[in-house]
Amino acid sequence: MKGSARTTLWFALLAAALLVVFLLNIGFGSTNMTFTEIVDTLFGAGGAGDAHEANYLIIQKIRLPRALASIAGGAAIAIAGLLLQTFFNNPIVEPYVLGISSGSMLFVGMVIMGGWTFGLKHISPLLSFAGAFAGAMLVMAVVLFAARRVKSIITLLVIGLMAGYLCGALTNILSAFADKEQIARFSLWSMGSFSGFTWQQVRILYAIVLPMLGFTFLLAKPLNALGMGERYAASMGVNAKLLRTELILISSVLTAATSAFAGPISFIGLAVPHICRILMHTSNSRILIPAVILGGALMAGLCDFIARTIMAPVEIPLGAVTALAGAPIVVWLLTRRAQ
Repeated sequence: MKGSARTTLWFALLAAALLVVFLLNIGFGSTNMTFTEIVDTLFGAGGAGDAHEANYLIIQKIRLPRALASIAGGAAIAIAGLLLQTFFNNPIVEPYVLGISSGSMLFVGMVIMGGWTFGLKHISPLLSFAGAFAGAMLVMAVVLFAARRVKSIITLLVIGLMAGYLCGALTNILSAFADKEQIARFSLWSMGSFSGFTWQQVRILYAIVLPMLGFTFLLAKPLNALGMGERYAASMGVNAKLLRTELILISSVLTAATSAFAGPISFIGLAVPHICRILMHTSNSRILIPAVILGGALMAGLCDFIARTIMAPVEIPLGAVTALAGAPIVVWLLTRRAQ
């Protein structure tokens, strides 16, 4: 099979699988629905009745916002991982590994657990995003400073991990002085989950994520040039410093947007870009960017479906499911690089 045909086939399979997972997330749960019931409920063709009204409330108020959030959140984390892997020219880099998610966790913790101390009775979604973005940028600044001084990628990863541990320690100290109710709320958030998404949060998430994803498409050609080395990129007229700044900002915004509402989600940003490179047999960003968007949305939606159904009515933390799926991939990548 030719390369273009294989690529088209994989895009079709990813899109079809994403649609199936989306319908599964809407139709299955404590109350299962048939495909006909889902369509009737979504498009208002089911008529009146208690059953139709109950299905409408379940889908419109709970499952549809959650399913849409998992699509945007998964795509955002996966693209952030792809951009960081391109930035550092290493396939085992992602927001969680570099401590960026931990930085977001610290600052969101300050917002959630420290807000009441300063008299805030309601924590707005935009305030959570601002805290997550500030934390992500702070840790990224530390990692960038370290990247200028060390050459070993292993040393850089260790520095990222140490930054994550430091943020975790500060978060634990903050928890010791917080209100019990806020600690419980923060603990639920820190385990990672797309549950509880409101339509307001979905709109904010999409308003942030979609423009960033669109801007990423515009960077496909410069990313390809950067992948060949800074000298080659400069010969092609690419401003490497400006491009790196753009990569940092986009990856930080995407990480912050998802972390602010869904909590820290690990391994999607690491595993999905590498899986897409293997499936597509290419490093061409024009192909990888849409593939990673579809793959990230698919993996997040599938993991979220597993998290809430495999041991229903108990819901497993999303971070646990993504770790179980992604950790073997990390070990495989490390062993390959060691050979």
